[in-house]
Amino acid sequence: MNKQRIAVLGAGPMGLAVAYQLARDGHVPVLFEADDRVGGMTATFDFDGLDIERYYHFHCISDHAFLQMLDELNLGSKMQWVETKMGYWFQNRLQPWGNPLALLSFKGLGLVAKFRYGLHAFLSTKRNDWKPLDHVEATGWIRCWVGEEAYEVLWRRLFDYKFYDYSSNLSAAWIWSRIRRIGRSRYSLFREKLGYLEGGSATLLQGMHNDIAAHGGEIRLSTPVTRVVMEGGEVRGVETATGFEAFDKVISTVPLPFVPRIMPDLPADILHKFQQIKNIAVVCVIAKLKKPVTENFWLNTNDEEMDIPGLVEYSNLRPLDQHIVYVPFYMPGEHAKYADPDDVFLDKVKRYLKKINPALQDDDFIAMHASRYRHAQPICDPGYLEQLPPAALPVQGLWVADTSYYYPEDRGISESIAYGRALAQKAVA
Repeated sequence: MNKQRIAVLGAGPMGLAVAYQLARDGHVPVLFEADDRVGGMTATFDFDGLDIERYYHFHCISDHAFLQMLDELNLGSKMQWVETKMGYWFQNRLQPWGNPLALLSFKGLGLVAKFRYGLHAFLSTKRNDWKPLDHVEATGWIRCWVGEEAYEVLWRRLFDYKFYDYSSNLSAAWIWSRIRRIGRSRYSLFREKLGYLEGGSATLLQGMHNDIAAHGGEIRLSTPVTRVVMEGGEVRGVETATGFEAFDKVISTVPLPFVPRIMPDLPADILHKFQQIKNIAVVCVIAKLKKPVTENFWLNTNDEEMDIPGLVEYSNLRPLDQHIVYVPFYMPGEHAKYADPDDVFLDKVKRYLKKINPALQDDDFIAMHASRYRHAQPICDPGYLEQLPPAALPVQGLWVADTSYYYPEDRGISESIAYGRALAQKAVA
């Protein structure tokens, strides 16, 4: 084997997986991360004395790459599975959701609409071939199956308060993959099982960090790459604040909108493709409470007074000393609302939670915090994968990918691990 020294850009789950695979295969990865910690959107922070993720994460029984990684790191015993519940806030009432009985008893939806919605969800869970949906627009596809009534009650606000002006041009294959993943988290028709890792994502991140170092890799935090140096159609290395450093190959996993900034010497047509990529931003509020809001892990919302598609009551999955709720506000990064100060979002969350559970008082809110991520999720329009440059760019030794590249799967830790490991093996083949 030809031992190679390879720069890996970005220490989110995908970048860590790339470096992990390279190091285990006998190469020398050097991982560059702009943040002061590994993890990207899975990174943790000190939330009023609790070490927890800035953005919520959960695991499904179908997350095979994630579970395999835990086994390789001898962390499999840290995985715990819990039967969780879903709810729906609609017409100022909290209703059960997520199984056939809840659908049948749902107030505010006719019987025919319920049947069409249930049939669509069931068939989406059973479908494996996404290619026929690749060039189909999502809202039209859903309307065709569930009808206008079910779309208005159960789907429209989910699109409107995540994608805004982009909601009418999304890939049906991408939306289908989200339906299927949650549907396949069930271990029976009426029960949903999700998983959490003891210690949260930090357990996995630290395990991967340690394994990379143990196999000869290196991780440099607070060290953003400012330029990828190319010459004569080949990659030469990278520049950071400390200067130039030579590498045999460079593998970038940073969000694609950053690529033109650090690789301005790419061919113009490739740069144009990267510049056309759009992402949804998120302002994610996390609240620590003295009492629960509901008994649900998931809670979808359809309320004219709430500009959110739902919330996640994380402590109904992972047992904690206090009750933890995540409330994400998704929007295009260029939307005016993204510039609102944190207090605007914190005040909204307090108001929304008190409306859902009127027993909550101001003094039940122990702590609140808002985190922002400009490039939280790609906006995948029909035929999205065809619009991306190949991961192996037309510069020898240069590879680029982010969560966009495992379309139609939604972004997730398991998907990032699987893609990152495969990318590492292709890059040195």
